[in-house]
Amino acid sequence: MNNQIDQTFEAIKAQAEQEKEEKSRLIASEILHDGTIIEMLYDRHERTTALSIYKDGVTSTRKTFDYEGITLKPHPATKDLLKNKVIMFPSTPKEYGTQTELITAIQAFIHRYLSISPFFERIASYYALFSWIHDDFNELPYLRGLGDYGTGKSRMLQVIGVLCYRPIFASGATTVSPIFRILNDFRGTLVFDEADFRISDTTAEMIKILNSGFMKGVPVLRSEGNNKKSFDVKAYDVFGPKIIATRHLYKDTALESRMITEDMNLNSPRKDVPYNLPDGFWDEALEIRNQLLMFRFRNKGKSKIKPELEDRSIEPRLNQIAVPLMSIIDDEGLISEIQQQIKQYNENIKTDRTLGRQYQILEAICELLDKDYTKPTVKQISELYNRDLEYAEQVTAKKMGYLVRKMLDLKTEKTRDGYALSETNREKIEILRNRYGIRRAGEDVNDVNIETERKEDIFPTETPF
Repeated sequence: MNNQIDQTFEAIKAQAEQEKEEKSRLIASEILHDGTIIEMLYDRHERTTALSIYKDGVTSTRKTFDYEGITLKPHPATKDLLKNKVIMFPSTPKEYGTQTELITAIQAFIHRYLSISPFFERIASYYALFSWIHDDFNELPYLRGLGDYGTGKSRMLQVIGVLCYRPIFASGATTVSPIFRILNDFRGTLVFDEADFRISDTTAEMIKILNSGFMKGVPVLRSEGNNKKSFDVKAYDVFGPKIIATRHLYKDTALESRMITEDMNLNSPRKDVPYNLPDGFWDEALEIRNQLLMFRFRNKGKSKIKPELEDRSIEPRLNQIAVPLMSIIDDEGLISEIQQQIKQYNENIKTDRTLGRQYQILEAICELLDKDYTKPTVKQISELYNRDLEYAEQVTAKKMGYLVRKMLDLKTEKTRDGYALSETNREKIEILRNRYGIRRAGEDVNDVNIETERKEDIFPTETPF
């Protein structure tokens, strides 16, 4: 009898706890239907958390916030993620003056503690600013430091990352599961050191995060066990800014195209940059994060893509990652430099592609089409392709048919003269011709334009941006 009473009491207690949890929710940030913006604060000296509320130009600080019958609460200050500086928050919103003054303060901070090229220093300053309103955009680029041991990659992550929106510091020694959960729960900036993953399973999982995280609305699906000894499918939102450090390029070339990369091997440490960060570093960073919080309050929802910054003569993916960042930059000189960098990177893409078999096959196809072969046969393509090759390197007509279909994704059809390219390929061939930079005889380079409506890159490059 007593056991039944105890079990009933425990059941009632558990139900009460569940109902209590359903009426409250832990948040790191929230944007309410009426436009109110809520951001979590953390005072590392007092070890307390709170919520900063911004509405109609007025800020206030509260321990909790009630909205539509639910009590919104900040994450507790006792969490190891906060105490160990895994995730960093502002402590209170502060005035920053103008955007120019704020950018000047950010760049001065980066310059004081980090040796990087002047171009990347300015890019990093705007990237830190961009991270605080990144959710106004549907796509974003990543920052990456590329270099060997001892070239300053970790310092780069620390100095730039500490200014970004809700930075989440991790390393290659971190297992994958917590990264999925932290990104999903805190929606911050992933700052990832030693991102050259050595374990294949870990590599695959992290590449999923990096490949999905540049575009809004592309969650990563994972199958996870539950208390019923079965599995549930959970969608993790991994969208957000990311700053990473690697020693090598990724084999996944689609991922490479999303990076704005600084080659740390080329940088010589400046004598005025301290080897060890002073204690005041963290207070300086907190002061700027507090100003950036006010910047978010005043600018969230107001940032828009500037279509006039798009360059239709370059790869769509390059526009996709660069235009959002350029849209918040008010420095015309820096915008011009970025555009020149993108153009050079675009040329590198085309140059790299000419080294591959795809280019040589496509060049043969285009040459036949330009000579008025309306439906080039696979045999004609292979003969032209083999024209200047040694016998051992030549390709049979049968293998050429396979390469045309699999490597270029072009359709063939059976004719009286053998298999030939279908006329339905014309539009795709024109897209590939522009992508590879294959011009017709007498055509000027400025006449070549990229098709504005086309799908994902088929053959991306490994050259970093």
